Amino acid sequence: MKLLNRSALSVRPTQHFVDWINALEPTMGDDDIALSDVERESTVYLIPEMDTPEALEGFVRERHLEILETELRAWEEDEEQWPAPVDWALFQRFLQVEHSYLAIDLDDEAALEISEVDDSLLMDFDQD
Repeated sequence: MKLLNRSALSVRPTQHFVDWINALEPTMGDDDIALSDVERESTVYLIPEMDTPEALEGFVRERHLEILETELRAWEEDEEQWPAPVDWALFQRFLQVEHSYLAIDLDDEAALEISEVDDSLLMDFDQD
């Protein structure tokens, strides 16, 4: 077990986000995605250690576009289909953010690897 020098943000969609997903490809009734279907698919972002609510809020405000665009792109690559404007208000309406002060790696076998995020990898992963 290793303590990482990071905090973590867990990002989950809200009902507004789910409504947007369902509007991308209108379906009938039972085929719609429910909030419960996507709630368990949160994304965890490792962030610098944050020890005050003010530092956390400042960091999230600074990086909100990057996070929001990543979450939108996971469902729709075509930015023309995204709600407008993509801004702080949309971030607050579409995403719930939960902060964890500590990040602990429980895997004693595999070393952590660092690689750049490729948008195509996000799409491939989400479709699995």
